[in-house]
Amino acid sequence: MKLRALLVLATLLAGAPVVLAQGAGAPTGRCQLQFRAEHPLNSYQLPSGQRNNFLGGNVVATCERQGLRLRADSVESYGDESRFVFIGHVDYRDPRLKLKSDLLTYFQRDERVLATQHVVATLPSGSTLTGPQVEFFRAVPGVRQQQSATAIGRPTINLVERDSAGRPQPPVKITANTVYLVSDSIVSAVGQVVVVRPELTAVGDSLYADGGIGLLRMMRQPRITGTKGRPFTLVGETIDLHTRQRKLERVLAKNDAQAHSEDLDLKSDTIDLRVSADLLQQATVWGKSRAHATSPTQDMVADSINVIMPAQHVRELHAVRNAIAEAMPDTTKFHTKEKDRLTGDTIVAHFDSVPPKDTTSKPKIRLLVATGNATSLQHLAPRDTSLCLPAINYVTGRQITVHFDSAQVSTVKVTNKEAAEGVNLEPDSTAEGARCHPRVVAGAAAADSASRVPPAGRPLPSRPPTNPPRAATPPAVVPKRP
Repeated sequence: MKLRALLVLATLLAGAPVVLAQGAGAPTGRCQLQFRAEHPLNSYQLPSGQRNNFLGGNVVATCERQGLRLRADSVESYGDESRFVFIGHVDYRDPRLKLKSDLLTYFQRDERVLATQHVVATLPSGSTLTGPQVEFFRAVPGVRQQQSATAIGRPTINLVERDSAGRPQPPVKITANTVYLVSDSIVSAVGQVVVVRPELTAVGDSLYADGGIGLLRMMRQPRITGTKGRPFTLVGETIDLHTRQRKLERVLAKNDAQAHSEDLDLKSDTIDLRVSADLLQQATVWGKSRAHATSPTQDMVADSINVIMPAQHVRELHAVRNAIAEAMPDTTKFHTKEKDRLTGDTIVAHFDSVPPKDTTSKPKIRLLVATGNATSLQHLAPRDTSLCLPAINYVTGRQITVHFDSAQVSTVKVTNKEAAEGVNLEPDSTAEGARCHPRVVAGAAAADSASRVPPAGRPLPSRPPTNPPRAATPPAVVPKRP
């Protein structure tokens, strides 16, 4: 044993490689480590005939056939376990991975590497992983076809993306409690997952990403927040982010999906957002639960809704099949909790264009066009300005166009008049609660109403009723054909 130790020591001092006794290397691609070190080798023979060996001082381990190279301050080798422990300033390199850590254990039988404490791993693509612990499974013929890795302790991955010309793009940052990697493109993560892209931030309980097909899927209470241009928020049971040539082009939320922005709220089973130049350009909403869209002035429901919003500014909204649009009427001259309503097979809403540089103004609705079995129900100021209840105008036609001025209805036009019908209902002035307190009647009408004397036995109420009742008797009907 002493003669063997002296021979090993002489070889180390001479700078020649030393192969620790671990059995002959097989031609299957398994690594046969060779070591160099500055300090003598301590070696102990085990009952099995294997040896435990200890090296120190700038240790270098190589496996030339596999292109593997390891550096560390010291190394411990345990023969019965085929296990090597590299300690201090560990630098691991092979064709598929570069890794630095304070401590690294190489399990030769499993072709497995366990790095702990201040781990920084770099993949061939330039993507990096940092965290307290990474377990790396080498791709070895006869053992496993693909390399893989598992990182615990809430690691962070910076995925490097390149455009069609090969230029690197801002990295995608992924943080989670546990991260799994397969090869160089597939990632899954679980536990408080956070994904940060240049144009959005996504959070959820789990994530699956395949860079090869450009898919990133967020699962279990995912939430995506747009951070570029006008902000938006998207939720659903699952959310898929699709990229082409490393640029985000589509976001798909499924099952109880909701999207919220300053201009529009969308809700349905499925929401499909299209992105270009890192800005939202179009949104499509559909599902069994029907599609719902709410803007500052309108509520719309249909089987499906398509929103055209170049550079995240709403321009048009198309509600298709059994469409309904509702809005609160101008109640400065009357009181009602009922909404104006427009229906049709299809409703198209047109909004005022907003200059792209204006990031504060919200687009105002300009036009509503209902086509196919269209109906319009409007609440209007009554002719008798002393009355509190609204007049009602109801028309039907093949197409109805509603024009807006300052977000309020200005005119209603029915085309194809041969198919148009309608009625105009004025409130009954004798109905209980029909008359308003003079203070609620604006301008000259208020003064005129204040001069009226209430009928005997029917004093004016001290304040306007919050929910005035409908007339007990049918109101007068004045048919009109627009």
